[in-house]
Amino acid sequence: MPDSLSITASSVDPALLTLPWSTPLGEWPSSAIVSLPKGLSRHLVRFSSLSGRVIAVKETTEEMARREYDMLGNLQRLDAPCVERVAVIAGRKDSSGEPLPAALVTAHLKFSLPYRALFTQVLRPDTATRLVDALAVLLVRLHNVGFFWGDVSLSNTLFRRDAGAFAAYLVDAETGELHESGLTPGQRAHDLDVARTNIAGEIMDLEAGGRLEGGVDAIAIADGIMSSYHSLWAALTDAETFGSSEAWRLTERVQRLNDLGFDIGEMSIETTADGTKVSIEPKVVDAGHHQRRLIRLTGLDVEENQARRLLNDVDEFRVRVSRLGDDEDMAAHEWLTRVFEPVVKAIPFELRSKLEPAEVFHQVLEHRWYMSQAKGRSASLAEVLASYIDTVLRHRRDEATLMGPPTETMSLPVITADLPVIDDDDDGVDWRDLV
Repeated sequence: MPDSLSITASSVDPALLTLPWSTPLGEWPSSAIVSLPKGLSRHLVRFSSLSGRVIAVKETTEEMARREYDMLGNLQRLDAPCVERVAVIAGRKDSSGEPLPAALVTAHLKFSLPYRALFTQVLRPDTATRLVDALAVLLVRLHNVGFFWGDVSLSNTLFRRDAGAFAAYLVDAETGELHESGLTPGQRAHDLDVARTNIAGEIMDLEAGGRLEGGVDAIAIADGIMSSYHSLWAALTDAETFGSSEAWRLTERVQRLNDLGFDIGEMSIETTADGTKVSIEPKVVDAGHHQRRLIRLTGLDVEENQARRLLNDVDEFRVRVSRLGDDEDMAAHEWLTRVFEPVVKAIPFELRSKLEPAEVFHQVLEHRWYMSQAKGRSASLAEVLASYIDTVLRHRRDEATLMGPPTETMSLPVITADLPVIDDDDDGVDWRDLV
């Protein structure tokens, strides 16, 4: 290790020492740089390869690097969606002994993209709306654990595809504050106002560069985060009063929260002296309801909407196909081995970095619906896979660690002709057994 170099990390990867820390980040050689799209940042950021994974290196002050490193660690412990911290590099000096800025190192989130990389030519209104909705969910989750962001924007967020929607992750916690007692309405309103202003500016910037579809109202898109946020926050936190004879409304409230992807960890229930009224108020609301159920049943760890879609398929399989009756755990295992895993194995090796497996499976189900509609009959999974691989997946850019130009949003083609059925391959899976 160079004499003055200081590395702070929960577990130090020796490969960190091989990076050119004595060189200003802007002058790192191409051999140390990985080309990935990145969002706008007030700091210089470069991507590099470390022990088979991609890391992001950001130059900043030592104080800010350590503060953000600690904040990311706290957010991870609270299970908040954010990038993973790796290390703080301090005490850097160049070859002449002059000090260099400290660096914060974080792990690149696989299959994630900055918002500017989610379109090729122009940003469509529906894509912009889905991004803003995802950011609203992220902000609610952060506020729910007492995190005040201070600089909410699309640029400070990474997005992963999530069964037709997007899942958002915080990528810059530099201005954040964690309040154990929770946030005041004023703090939440401030974050929302900053979000609205920043989003409007980011969309207008795209418009100025000719990268916004004609007729799109940047202000209306930015305003969308206000309604999305308030609607979700109310569903999670509002107290509710109803008659004691309407106990079904308690079950309905829990189901409504589950449908939004949240679990109630604690609920306060109060009745009046004569028992005519019942008041409920959720106390602790945890995100990831469908994720936790899918992990319990199958061991698959995916995004929330993907989990919801996969669980629907598990439930349909259990009703239509499974020989194991009402045993949910066994039926889910049968679905995993007979349906999900064969689909994943069918993807040619060279295409497996295009999308993560759960998103591929979701898109295969979507493709099956389109094909069935076009053909006027139920398309078999085998022919759907052949079509999807050849007409959709093969033409996508890789998203595991997207190199070079940004990716484009998927547009499913209209199927106009019969396509070949997949032949059996050498892994022993017979596609004629799939339904």
